[in-house]
Amino acid sequence: MKKFILLISLSVLILALNSCATIPVKPPPSVKEISPQTAMFVPRQNIVHVVAPGETLWRISKMYDVPVKDLSSANKLKTQTLEKGQRLLVPDAAPITPVIPLYPSKKWKYIVIHHSATDEGSSLQFDRYHQSRGWEGLGYHFVIDNGTKGKQDGQIEVSPRWLKQKNGAHCNANCMNERAIGICLVGNFNSESVSEKQLESLVYLTDKLREYYKIPLKRIMGHGQVRGAKTDCPGKKFPWVEFRQKLENRNNEPAL
Repeated sequence: MKKFILLISLSVLILALNSCATIPVKPPPSVKEISPQTAMFVPRQNIVHVVAPGETLWRISKMYDVPVKDLSSANKLKTQTLEKGQRLLVPDAAPITPVIPLYPSKKWKYIVIHHSATDEGSSLQFDRYHQSRGWEGLGYHFVIDNGTKGKQDGQIEVSPRWLKQKNGAHCNANCMNERAIGICLVGNFNSESVSEKQLESLVYLTDKLREYYKIPLKRIMGHGQVRGAKTDCPGKKFPWVEFRQKLENRNNEPAL
């Protein structure tokens, strides 16, 4: 009898261990997650989502407010492991909302803003390009899209580097890769302007990050403003005055 009970227990344990691969990846309880507030009533529709670096079924379900089981059923998935670039049908999707995790950490002391210096792009495209250069994937922690490559204007994409709390690969100067959160806006702001939605998303994201990690406004800078950096990134047309004014209005703190 005892042997029979032991065999049942082992079977249950093996089943539980094998099922771990199908459990949606969720952050630990210590992680705070934020999303911009949206209207109470919003239209829903079926959409096709291209899986970006670091995205899981659970994260995508949160982004579109669709249950994981519905995503799995609509795509006839036998596993919840996703591949970058995979196309998913999202049934009855709400307008996309970024899910931004905030991890307890004392390492983040600065925020460095970049432009991609390209007319179009996305985290998936940049991830592939950075890998072709021998990097460990996407070098930024966040990407703010401009409405190209199937992404919405102002959409915030969260990089695997941020999800894993890894150093950036966006600014070697002054050791910023080790202590600065890197945010890249898609676009070439030497020749074009930051879109209104991109700026709105940048202000929102920057404000939430600086508030949580206690980063003073004077430590929010462009790549080219970092000591030792030889670049005009994020571009000559980046709206620094408007950007800083919006941050000041949120915080009542002068941006020195």
